[in-house]
Parts: sequence; C-alpha cells; structure tokens
Amino acid sequence: MLDCANVITLTLLHPLQSIPVRSWVFNEDNVIRIGRSLKNDVVLYSAVVSRYHVEICHIGKDWVVVNLGTNGTYLNGQAVQQVPLVDGQVIHLAISGPKILLNIQPDPTELILTTGIDLRQREVISTPELLFSHQNEEKTEVDIRQQLELPTNHPV
Repeated sequence: MLDCANVITLTLLHPLQSIPVRSWVFNEDNVIRIGRSLKNDVVLYSAVVSRYHVEICHIGKDWVVVNLGTNGTYLNGQAVQQVPLVDGQVIHLAISGPKILLNIQPDPTELILTTGIDLRQREVISTPELLFSHQNEEKTEVDIRQQLELPTNHPV
C-alpha cells in the first residue's frame, strides 16, 4: 500500500468572529512558510507579523509548527517555539495577530487509489472495510461500487 500524503489546509480566521476569511491548501510541500514577505507561501499583511514569521515543516510522518517571528507564535495563549501540529489547532501570529486554523487530512486522491477500486487497473483491492458479510457470495465490480457509494458519517 502506498504511503498517503497529507493535505494541509490553512484557514485565516476573522479576528473577532473566528469565521473563515481565506484558505490555502497544500498537498506536496515539505515546508510551508508564512509571513509578510512575498517570498512566503502564505503572505499576511499585518504590522505584528514578521517577514518570515512561522514555518510548518514535514518531519518524518509528523508536521511541526516552528516560530521564526520576533513577536512570537502562540497556541492556546502560550508562546511556542516548536510544537507538533495537531489537526484542528489554531495558532496566533503574535499575541494580538492573525489566527490561523490548521487542518491535516489524508489526500483524498491517494485514499481512492489505495483503498477500494483502482479504476485504472480494473481490479478490486480488498481491505477490511470492504469485506462483505456473505463472503461465499460472488460480488461483481458494480456491486462493490454501489457499496462504496453508500453514505457514511466519515469525512473524506
């Protein structure tokens, strides 16, 4: 099975209402840079944001948030220098600066190719989630596609 890449979504939140203002999606980057400089992946125009304020680095299987800014990077009101990224956490660039929501999810295109049906090869890849209760009964590709299309409570 292929090692799935992660999709990271950075969402700038409104300073007062915590509603999304703008989002950026990254799926093949090992380092994402945020700051005022136009050389960053995410450019934020704020007086409290440094030219190179924060990096989000892929280290092994984990992602880490690294502060580079003079005014600091904050998580839950505490200044951090380097902290493992957890899906759904919000960081502040400076104590009163922009808030960014960080989301990590498996790349949905990789999930499709590594579980279920690989449409390029026209063969069924068996995974525990796709096993049927009647294993003796022969299933066609159409039957398997229909089962895959059933709604679930799991986000893709």
